[in-house]
Amino acid sequence: MQAAPETHTQDFLEMRNVNVARGDRIVLHDVNLSIRTGEHVAILGPNGCGKSTLILTMTCQIYPMVIDGMLVRIFGRERWDLTQLRKHFGVVAADLPGERTAVTTGLDAVTAGFFSASTLWPNLHVTDEMRERAGEALERMEASHLSDQLVGEMSAGEKRRIVIARALVHRPQQLLLDEPSNALDLAAQRELRETLRRLAAEGTGLVLVTHHLGDILPEIDRIILMRDGRIVADGPRTELLTEARLTELFNAPVRIGHDEEWLHSW
Repeated sequence: MQAAPETHTQDFLEMRNVNVARGDRIVLHDVNLSIRTGEHVAILGPNGCGKSTLILTMTCQIYPMVIDGMLVRIFGRERWDLTQLRKHFGVVAADLPGERTAVTTGLDAVTAGFFSASTLWPNLHVTDEMRERAGEALERMEASHLSDQLVGEMSAGEKRRIVIARALVHRPQQLLLDEPSNALDLAAQRELRETLRRLAAEGTGLVLVTHHLGDILPEIDRIILMRDGRIVADGPRTELLTEARLTELFNAPVRIGHDEEWLHSW
């Protein structure tokens, strides 16, 4: 039986007057955003609109410009030791880190998530509890059968399960997912979305960054639209996921279809 994740009474995220520069170009402009712990949110926008930079700012991998009134607060705190912060939420990247991951077993790759490492290097001290939690994360992903398989021999969908299991080893209340369905075929996309629905039902909050309407789970009620480094709309899906709104956002004609609880676009 899995242990309950650590409970946070504070909001997961609060941003005020956040501007971010990369090189000599400002890529995020005056971002104001709050996300409750456990909330399900989708951040939608065209390529290059600043979605991934926003995720990097949320995870303190890049820092905003210091100006009057700027604030970034995560789980109620403005300052974190990054090694401690990683224990409070999980980040699902597009790929597994490092070339050694391909010759690492599924269980070892997930366990290495405790160290943000590509594999279990000899200098890393792995405890029995870490192994137990890694096995638990694989079980949550219905991927226990991948424990002894080399990552390099897995399909793209199986690798994505390993990536998410790595993010779950700390039993986070919040997962951040950046374009999670990229490079997956239709069957793997469906499996991924059903997995994320199960995690949402278990109480794990999801912050999903995408430009694919099909990635937006039925459980996601709040939509944030981004364009040119700015949040241009923030509200209920029923108001924002419309043909008129998305045509304006993507600057191209968008048609929306419905399939039971799911949306798709063309």
